[in-house]
Amino acid sequence: MAKHILITGGAGFIGSHVVRHFVNQHPDYQITNLDKLTYAGNLENLIDVENHPNYQFIKGDINDDRFILKLFEEHQFDGVIHLAAESHVDRSIASPNEFVLTNVLGTVNLLNAARHIWHENYTGKLFYHVSTDEVYGSLGDEGYFTEETCYDPHSPYSASKASSDHFVRAYHDTFGLPMVISNCSNNYGSFQFPEKLIPLFINNIRNNKSLPVYGKGENVRDWLWVVDHARAIDVIYHKGKIGETYNVGGNNEWKNIDLVKVMCKVMDRKLGRRQGESEKLITFVKDRAGHDQRYAIDSTKLQEELGWKPSVDFEQGLDKTVDWYLQNQEWLDNVTSGEYQKYYRQQYEDR
Repeated sequence: MAKHILITGGAGFIGSHVVRHFVNQHPDYQITNLDKLTYAGNLENLIDVENHPNYQFIKGDINDDRFILKLFEEHQFDGVIHLAAESHVDRSIASPNEFVLTNVLGTVNLLNAARHIWHENYTGKLFYHVSTDEVYGSLGDEGYFTEETCYDPHSPYSASKASSDHFVRAYHDTFGLPMVISNCSNNYGSFQFPEKLIPLFINNIRNNKSLPVYGKGENVRDWLWVVDHARAIDVIYHKGKIGETYNVGGNNEWKNIDLVKVMCKVMDRKLGRRQGESEKLITFVKDRAGHDQRYAIDSTKLQEELGWKPSVDFEQGLDKTVDWYLQNQEWLDNVTSGEYQKYYRQQYEDR
């Protein structure tokens, strides 16, 4: 049966990949993309699907509870895939309140609207909340995050996401709202705003700027190709068990410094530079406050119960990612200069 799905934050990095995947893979679904178009939301990410008959974009703020309720009343969504969030740790340290408003209160506004419109007649309905592995805190040299790992957030960002996870579960336990949650590891790929490590360093290497590495670069992260994450979200939405959590990981652990050195080698090769030239750009800076040492996801539950697995290893995904940024330098230049914001005005406001 055809469904009408609301995807929040669908003009962002992960969100745009999820929107594209659902629009293309489920042509009988109506996909509504709700995005506030902050600095990280860019409609140029979705030019290839913007004219599809099963897609529409609505500009709006999940912090506006009246707007959200009216949106649900008008469109009678069957499901929500909630990705809209403030997500950059450094920004959360500088402005914690923004993360509380969007990540916590914004999520509660969506939960309230879903509960009100669905009238506790939840047949065929689903609230899917997309979260992060950072809610689990920091690992030592061994072990992995599982769905049973206790929450231990260390930054305002991870604390806000942990809080939103708890509210989603509370609405399931208290009101019976059908929900699933997924917690993912670090994503990488095309259309990522260049404040995050991989696109930032690709851009800096291209422009011969310094590569600032926190501390000694010993922090470890598990990297997940964003296309594989979108595939996982599709599988979880359709096959996940109500009330359950699924961890999504790429099985690709890298120390930050090792990752940066691999990126330097790949960029030197693709730019025709002498090997080792870009490594000279590496500079070590003061470590981030509350910086977690290691994240690593155990996605066994998702793989064994729902049949998902990553389609590429990290080297393959990184190669695809570097190629995309080098082939789309205009997109990167527009994003770093702020010019991308003109696209919304031209497409929607100036008509």
